[in-house]
Amino acid sequence: MQDPNADTEWNDILRRKGILPPKEVPKEDEEEEAEIFKQQSVVKTYEDMTLEELEENEDEFSEEDERAIELYRQQRLAQWQASQIKNKFGEVLEISGQDYVQEVTKASKDIWVILHLYKQGIPLCTLINQHLSILARKFKDVKFVKSISTTCIPNYPDKNLPTIFVYKGGDIRAQFIGPLVFGGMNLTQDELEWKLSESGAIKTELEENPRQQIQDQLMSSIRSSFATTKDFDSDED
Repeated sequence: MQDPNADTEWNDILRRKGILPPKEVPKEDEEEEAEIFKQQSVVKTYEDMTLEELEENEDEFSEEDERAIELYRQQRLAQWQASQIKNKFGEVLEISGQDYVQEVTKASKDIWVILHLYKQGIPLCTLINQHLSILARKFKDVKFVKSISTTCIPNYPDKNLPTIFVYKGGDIRAQFIGPLVFGGMNLTQDELEWKLSESGAIKTELEENPRQQIQDQLMSSIRSSFATTKDFDSDED
């Protein structure tokens, strides 16, 4: 007689038809599944608790549970610390010359610092400050600071404004000096973001230089206008 618990295609058909009862699960497998379910339940409990709740309920856990909880606690703490670093800033800090060393050159070696030297009454400086305020909220792991030029660097010439210095580990990684570098008052937020991303200070999601798009559109418009003019001249002839 054929074993009803054997793994055969015929037995599977008979089980689907209800002729044979469901295959018996070995006791060892049942115990293993129960242990896995128990562990998953405990892990789920850990995940649902805050760090404070884990401390309050630590007396209720076994030594094995406590080891798992401690590992989980460390993971949660590391995640929290990473989140705090990532969202550490979020605004443009105004500094003076006295703050420069502490806020810029002595900043953590892992932190990018973007310093804008400006002067009130210069429209492009005002525009860049507006763009930087938005970028600071967008890239909260980057330290954005600004300073009136002559309070930070005595006798700094106005012709060099606006100026942006990009620092990391106390060293200058990039510098943008003067209005021509920024393209004048037509500078957009995306263009400034792209320019700063090229220095490595921020990780932009822009796929290409916005300024190049404008230049391509302008050249296309010029070529189109030239072609139209040429056709018009040909018709007159």
